[in-house]
Amino acid sequence: MEKSTTTLKQIERRALLTATDLDRKATKEIAGAMNAILADVFALYIKTKNFHWHLSGPHFRDYHLLFDEHADQLFAMTDAIAERIRKIGETTLKSIGQISRAQRVLDNDAEYVEPEDMLAELMEDNKILTARLREAHNVCEEGRDIATTSLIEVWLDETERRTWFLFEARRHADSTGH
Repeated sequence: MEKSTTTLKQIERRALLTATDLDRKATKEIAGAMNAILADVFALYIKTKNFHWHLSGPHFRDYHLLFDEHADQLFAMTDAIAERIRKIGETTLKSIGQISRAQRVLDNDAEYVEPEDMLAELMEDNKILTARLREAHNVCEEGRDIATTSLIEVWLDETERRTWFLFEARRHADSTGH
């Protein structure tokens, strides 16, 4: 029985195997780091859309559009991350359940969140995502995966930009506009 199970697992593994010159140990570590990033990006995407949908108040239009722009950026990352994991011969997340088990970004299921609190929470989540992208970059660099490190560098810039915009949107202007 055990032998047939091993054979079945080997067959399944070969079916998804992709040719790469990267070391097998490295691809496992890179996939682990990037699947965690993928789960976080999905969670942050959903949270950003949640806030986009449930926003209210005097800055509704500006924040609504800002959150939508940020959500679009996050969603665009998901396919690139998953495809990169597959390109190095590994498997990626397969379900909402797997995402929820792997995500490190906390959900916000509150009935109502003040717009100022939405900005603060998304800003903090993006700052944390920046740190985690840097950690994943290190893993990819150690594994000699230049392509993934290059993608991460772009995502770092986008994530830092989102953090900056959220930070600036939280500032309260005085009567002179400063």
